[in-house]
Amino acid sequence: MLCRYFQCLQNKGNPSSSVQQGAATLETYVWLSNEMQFSGGKRKKLRLTGDQRNVCYPHSLQFYLEPPSESISLIEFESLAIDRVKLLKAVENLGVSYVKGTEPYQSKLENEIRKLKFSFRENLENEYEPRRKDHISHFILRLAYCQSEDLRRWFIQQEMDLLRFRFSILPKDKIQNFLKDSHLHFEAISDEEKSVREPEILASSPSLSGSKMELELESVYKIPFADALDLFRGRKVYLEGGFAYVPLKDIVAIVLNEFRAKLSKALALTARSLPAVQSDERLQPLLNHLSHSYTGQDYSTQKNAGKISLDQIDSLSTKSFPPCMRQLHKALRENHHLRHGGRMQYGLFLKGIGLTLEQALQFWKQEFIRGKMDPDKFDKGYSYNIRHSFGKEGKRTDYTPFSCMKIILTNPPSHGDYHGCPFRHSDPELLKQKLQSYKISPGGIQQILDLVKGTHYQVACQKYFEMIHNVDDCGFSLSHPNQFFFESQRILSGNKDIRKESIQPETPQPKPSVQKAKDASSALACLNSSLEMDMEGLEDYFSE
Repeated sequence: MLCRYFQCLQNKGNPSSSVQQGAATLETYVWLSNEMQFSGGKRKKLRLTGDQRNVCYPHSLQFYLEPPSESISLIEFESLAIDRVKLLKAVENLGVSYVKGTEPYQSKLENEIRKLKFSFRENLENEYEPRRKDHISHFILRLAYCQSEDLRRWFIQQEMDLLRFRFSILPKDKIQNFLKDSHLHFEAISDEEKSVREPEILASSPSLSGSKMELELESVYKIPFADALDLFRGRKVYLEGGFAYVPLKDIVAIVLNEFRAKLSKALALTARSLPAVQSDERLQPLLNHLSHSYTGQDYSTQKNAGKISLDQIDSLSTKSFPPCMRQLHKALRENHHLRHGGRMQYGLFLKGIGLTLEQALQFWKQEFIRGKMDPDKFDKGYSYNIRHSFGKEGKRTDYTPFSCMKIILTNPPSHGDYHGCPFRHSDPELLKQKLQSYKISPGGIQQILDLVKGTHYQVACQKYFEMIHNVDDCGFSLSHPNQFFFESQRILSGNKDIRKESIQPETPQPKPSVQKAKDASSALACLNSSLEMDMEGLEDYFSE
């Protein structure tokens, strides 16, 4: 059905094939959103067996040149997208924690891919579903991450690193077919041709280290000169007759450049046509949520309620608070007041680490009164707000502490504000001074500033965690301020796993068999409810 739909698109006579492809990619999702059934009735599903599956996905990696051509439910749409976000975040964290291509990096990334059930190796049995998942989830995230330059840049970088890993473990006998299927017309030269040019190739290719034996075992590709400009600029390739002779070790750079160019163009085209999807009230909340999504543990529960006393907060702020909360606490103590965004961010964090409603009321009232606020004014203007954040007023919604992604990507601070992420929103010189005041070593400060320069804000915070706790590897990927606190307390209390008391495991995704039985409209209603719950009403109650 959808194949015929794309055939119609291609027959419209648009002279630009690239624009056609971008439109077709977007129209896939317009079609998806318009054609999905919400009745819970039976839906026709693409069923392929044997050789047909191999034709759909012949390799464990791809350039994603063709959009999906089947119907999926909104439940599966969300599930696939969230798993892809988890995978790309793992790729990012491993990429800055380990040297790419090394054995620890390769091993840990393979484990993450296995855990999330994505494709990664050739010649594995039952690879159709992982490859299908990889294909569809990539296109879903294109829609979510095409909406700003920062999102596009992040998405492209993680997808490139994922492709680099998969290409590095691709068997040599599969490489030529992969290049052909990706529309890369690179041909491996024969052994005879390689022998004729052996001296020149060895002299021009540093990756071969001048080893004849290594060259004999290595494939060499004849590539148009224009496709090897990066290697040419670095004088790392042999040129002859308008062609570059590139060893297999160096061809990955060319493959990645081609992939980046194609993906960047596709994202730009999708962003230009995005209003067509944004008009769909079923998909837009989900797509916005994905680009700011937090996929870790749930810190909204109050099993540790009352285990933190008000007298401990000052001490805890220097030992176990992340910099974003540490700066909010310092500003509150100095100014005896926080503006709208700061009260939201810090108040929900304190709730998440264990302050009860009664403690929160006492904490904020004492501090605001020190700022010459009348007690009656606090009771009338602020007490209700705090009770509301604990789910005791209004909609009775139990509001969740903000994740790192939410703090980084939403509501940036303005003059006079103290909320936000110091690694994202602070001037580098001011950040340097702040880290110096926290007694971080000059070498450590430089490492953190380098991560910030590369826009790895959460990893920079994780590096700060490792430095103040004197550990080489914290053993987790930081994604939440409350996670920072509980992990810090676990280390300071002698590795006792206090998280078991305070953290509820993330709600697992529905199994496929359950998904089929669920009504998609009910699932979307729950999703929209959870998204609205996060902010609706709370901003009004916290406003000045």
